[in-house]
Amino acid sequence: MLENKKAKVRFTFFVILVGISAMFTAVVTDHWAVLSPRVEQLNDTCEAAHFGLWRLCKKTIYIEEEEAVGKGCGPISLPGERNCSYFKHFNPGEDAEVFEVKTQKEYNISAAAIAIFSLVFMILGTLCLLCAFGKGKDYLLKPAGMFFTFAGVCVIISVEVMRQSVKRMIESEDTIWIEYYYSWSFACACAAFVLLFLSGIALLVISMPQIPRNPWETCMDAEPETAE
Repeated sequence: MLENKKAKVRFTFFVILVGISAMFTAVVTDHWAVLSPRVEQLNDTCEAAHFGLWRLCKKTIYIEEEEAVGKGCGPISLPGERNCSYFKHFNPGEDAEVFEVKTQKEYNISAAAIAIFSLVFMILGTLCLLCAFGKGKDYLLKPAGMFFTFAGVCVIISVEVMRQSVKRMIESEDTIWIEYYYSWSFACACAAFVLLFLSGIALLVISMPQIPRNPWETCMDAEPETAE
């Protein structure tokens, strides 16, 4: 691998590592979205919730401000008792909290499965990219770029599934939530999509053969034919 190309690949690999770290953070944390029910009365408690791919956390918040009545419970950063439990469809052996909407189970399973696929693509891409630094292994840059591009696509699909999940829960009459916003885990997933997808495209571009600057360079570089 030429030094100029190697420097570009190393920089791209650094960006990829940042994207992988962001996606791992999004997968293992549970701050994708924050949900708030309506505050009915003063000097009472309400339960705000935040969730990720694997579990739901509810926080009991004591309401003291009069302006909060009639609005959403929160913010989630207020002090209160926090209770987290894994979704039943991921941990059937425990008495865990589940969402009130039945279709929510399907959304969460889909989002989690697609996120796992993205992690698999990241691992395969990383292996190909590390091997590409070996002598004469430049051809591995192309599959590495494809794997990271696929990983980015999987990430954005998982993000969209979770977004539809939150939207459906807010619109459903079977739930108590009236307000929501996306939190830092969701932002990590979006950042991972941008970094992984663009880095995958960059690797594909780097792996392409260099185009001659002048049309006659190819002819000049060709070896002369020997007369028989």
